[in-house]
Amino acid sequence: MEFYELHPVNPQIRFINKAIDVLHNGGIVIFPTDTYYGIGCDLYNKEGIEKLLAIKNETNTKLFSFIFSDFKDISKYAKVSDYAFKIMKKLLPGPYTFILPAAKEVPKKLWSKRKTVGIRMPEHNVCKLLVAGLANPIVSTSTTNRLGDPIVDPNEIKNVFNSQVDLMLASSNLIAEPSTVIDLSGDEPVIVREGAGDISIFQ
Repeated sequence: MEFYELHPVNPQIRFINKAIDVLHNGGIVIFPTDTYYGIGCDLYNKEGIEKLLAIKNETNTKLFSFIFSDFKDISKYAKVSDYAFKIMKKLLPGPYTFILPAAKEVPKKLWSKRKTVGIRMPEHNVCKLLVAGLANPIVSTSTTNRLGDPIVDPNEIKNVFNSQVDLMLASSNLIAEPSTVIDLSGDEPVIVREGAGDISIFQ
């Protein structure tokens, strides 16, 4: 695994470009978000998705999320109602995962049993520059151990995933809390998990 330490506010673009090249070529990258570290691949690279599915099964992680750098492409991958868009517009970018009905553009193997997908737009410069430079969503899940517990220390992550991952972008100042998960697939929002995100607008 290639390992690079990046500044959280002004990250070194040359390292982000290395990660983008890896993703374009079907590789797996670990990167910081505004909650845990994510491990992911390019949504449009079948080889990368197969590798990520193998890692997911081996580490017993949860469902994947799709990470975006802005709003313009979300409706290609999820069915977004008017009320869902208004909520997302208020809260993103930020530490939230929004559950929405999956659109046809998403490979069915990445759908949940309920035919939904998780949408993320983290507030972290490394993550935002990575996704924007790739110009595709990143399919992602949190870095966890075999028991499904999150790993937040970069050196421990490196040791656990060294043989499975091509490159890691490490960065300090992660809050090490899960995202708040909000289900917007129905007529009313449902708080599935309270995490780092403020949910006062729903109360």
